Amino acid sequence: MGLLIEFGGLPGTGKSTLARRLAERVGAVWLRIDEIEGALRRNGLTPAQTGVTAYSVAHDLASSHLRRGMTVIADAVNPVAEARAGWRDLAAAVDARHVVIETSCADPAERRRRIAARGRSASGFDGVYQPRTDDRLTVDTGRPVEQCHADIARRLGLTPGSPVLPGCQEIHGMRR
Repeated sequence: MGLLIEFGGLPGTGKSTLARRLAERVGAVWLRIDEIEGALRRNGLTPAQTGVTAYSVAHDLASSHLRRGMTVIADAVNPVAEARAGWRDLAAAVDARHVVIETSCADPAERRRRIAARGRSASGFDGVYQPRTDDRLTVDTGRPVEQCHADIARRLGLTPGSPVLPGCQEIHGMRR
C-alpha cells in the first residue's frame, strides 16, 4: 500500500522546505504544484489555465507511484475543499494511506519576508484560503525547523534516525 502525504498551506508557510527534507529522508516522490504550473506556463498555458491542470497532472503522477506502493508527497496550497477532496479521493481510489500536513506561519511579517526572499512569485495562488476542518497535523513553521520535522516524524510514525516509514515496502532489496 502506498502513502500519500499531502502538504497544504498558504505560500511562504514552509510547505516546500518541510516536504523536500521529508522526501529526502524517506525516499519519497515529491510533487510540487508550483513546478508543474511553471512547466505548463513555459509551454503556453496562461496562469488562469494552469491551476486545475497542474492538480490533474499531479494526481495522475501520484496515482502511478501510489499504485506501485511508493510514498508520494503532494506539495500544494490546496486552498479549497475541492482541491483537498481530490487528494483524499485519489488515496481512497488506489487504497493508499493519506496523511495531511497543513503548514502555517503565525507571523505575517515573516511569511512576507520568506516570499520576498524567493525573488519570484510565491505561486499562482491569489485567492481565498478556506479553513480546513479535516483530520490533519498543523505545523507552525515559525518554530525551529527541527521541531517541525519532529512533529511530522511523530505523525508519520518515524522513529528517530529511521529513514523508513512504517508499512512501506522494500524496493529491490533496498530500504527507502
